[in-house]
Amino acid sequence: MKLCYVTDRKALGGTAEEQIRLLLEKIESAARAGVDWIQIREKDLFGRTLSEVVREALRRVPATCRILVNDRVDVAWTIGAAGVHLGEQSLPVGEVRRFLKGHQNSSEFLVGASTHSLESARQAAQDGADYVIFGPVFATPSKAKFGAPQGVERLAEVCARAGVPVIAIGGVTLESAQECIQAGAAGVAAIRLFQDATDLTDLARRLRRI
Repeated sequence: MKLCYVTDRKALGGTAEEQIRLLLEKIESAARAGVDWIQIREKDLFGRTLSEVVREALRRVPATCRILVNDRVDVAWTIGAAGVHLGEQSLPVGEVRRFLKGHQNSSEFLVGASTHSLESARQAAQDGADYVIFGPVFATPSKAKFGAPQGVERLAEVCARAGVPVIAIGGVTLESAQECIQAGAAGVAAIRLFQDATDLTDLARRLRRI
């Protein structure tokens, strides 16, 4: 079961400098608690600042945790992150795969995609995605713009037919995570579940029991 913490530094409050400091602390805490993937989803940061954040995150996390960068394949590849996660308005998966082709160790570089339908999940897989994140499964403010919750039944259909591992996102809680795994999800991704947790080690342990 993959646990993926999707970051949102602005929700942490404080000044811009404090947000970066708190974000890196959250990333380090999540990684040391046993979270598998951390998706740095800070779309508004300029390339140089984002590169500094990714570089520092890589320095802080153990080798068991993989850092993924949202959208910015250039930053992810240059800094040495484990991969890139693409939104629906990002570069297409196929274009990223063509960019990586021929580069040394490119086969180890993860390419994931956010999807909101079975069709988009299957297309991402066909174009070379290693995994897809599907949702929103449950209601959540951060995913409201993507429409009504998809529900567990739709998640199960995507998991069965996508052709690549599916990570569930959108309103996932400790309780509902079990429903996602029973539906066939390879893991869960969340912002608030991890970012607001008072005891990340205990949370990760309880999620592993599922």
